Amino acid sequence: MIAFIFGSFIGKWAFIPIILIEWCLFIFFVQKFSGKNAIKAWLRKSSKNWGWNILTLLVGILPLPIFFLYNHLLAHWTIWLPWILIALINPWIEEFYWRGLLIDFTKRWNVWLSVLFTSFTFSLNHAVFGVNATLFKGYEVFISTCIMGIVWAFTYKKTNSLRWVILSHMLVDFLNLSVPSFLDLYKPGW
Repeated sequence: MIAFIFGSFIGKWAFIPIILIEWCLFIFFVQKFSGKNAIKAWLRKSSKNWGWNILTLLVGILPLPIFFLYNHLLAHWTIWLPWILIALINPWIEEFYWRGLLIDFTKRWNVWLSVLFTSFTFSLNHAVFGVNATLFKGYEVFISTCIMGIVWAFTYKKTNSLRWVILSHMLVDFLNLSVPSFLDLYKPGW
């Protein structure tokens, strides 16, 4: 509903109120339902399952070609400033909510059910950007976001830490040029 309402007034720039409202909701739920020391626990040193951390970093650098091909889209401060802010802030808030709070909340579930539930809802959440941005309308974004969610959820479960997951998420948000994506600045044939 937020995407439709704000989209009718500010078009593709509706991603800003969508993200700000999501961040407020995620912070509220993390503060309300996580334990007193949850964030400290989520940021503890990773256990010895380094294979998962490496896989997580590989997921983070997958959008590297996008960055090299389209970084010229960041020429104006109205594009690069929100892009930098989203890349620096969003991974913390989303990972504390999606992997930290929700994975912990579903820890008594079957492992696969917990991972698939949180990854599927993570992908559905990102589909809201498809209301105003053409690039997010396809099933490709849903599938790729779901795969990232699965890798990140298993990494958290196997390493007991969100450190590498947050770094990977930060790389994805940074390298995929999120704001140019939200604004549909990519042109066919570029």
